Amino acid sequence: MSSDNASSPQRQARDLRFFLTVPHPCSYLQGREATTLFLDPEETVADEVYDALTLLGFRRSGSNLYRPHCEACNACVSVRIPIGDFTPSRTQRKLMNRNSDLTTRLVPTEFNEQHYALYARYIRARHADGDMYPPSRDQYRMFLTQAHPFSKLLEFRLGGHLMAVAATDLLGHGLSAIYTFFDPDPIFERRSLGAFAILSQIELARKRQLPHLYLGYWIRDCQKMRYKQDYQPLEYLNGGRWQRLVPASALT
Repeated sequence: MSSDNASSPQRQARDLRFFLTVPHPCSYLQGREATTLFLDPEETVADEVYDALTLLGFRRSGSNLYRPHCEACNACVSVRIPIGDFTPSRTQRKLMNRNSDLTTRLVPTEFNEQHYALYARYIRARHADGDMYPPSRDQYRMFLTQAHPFSKLLEFRLGGHLMAVAATDLLGHGLSAIYTFFDPDPIFERRSLGAFAILSQIELARKRQLPHLYLGYWIRDCQKMRYKQDYQPLEYLNGGRWQRLVPASALT
């Protein structure tokens, strides 16, 4: 069990203003409605505010900080990887070796036409049924190029070819993996670029001596969100405390 206690973040967040959305269709579980709690957009997202809210299960999308707040459902579970305890599996080690020819570079979240072209290809190929389709430059700018001091983009290149981009936030107590998009060409499928981006962020957190990588929400009954349980050990937020997830129990 992690020793983190959310009482201090709760004190830091108590003077902030939050709003609830009206119920809307859930993006992850078909046939369900969701309600979202989000920080007042007029509030300044200072580093200490973001750090505190992340410990309380909040995520960032563009300039908004939010977390699920559904009365009849608690399927969205905040999870993070404790960097000091993480050991890659045999499959993950093979994946790291398979992508050892890629170079990585941390760059500012400035609009880049090459980044956007890759993002648009990825959305059209992988998420044509999602709420980010069809892609547009304005949507991309709002989502991934907000000029926060803590936000960065991690580029992955094979020679001069842009293979993937991972948006990641630098927090006081870890990294927060925001979003990854990659070349959807089937010839690169064996590289599992999405998984490699997570492993690369784990390594970046280790190099920066940061204790955690926050992965957002794990949803057991949502196929596209289950991949997060492949990274062990994993900690989850339960009643204001971060605890070790025992894989065999799967939170049942």
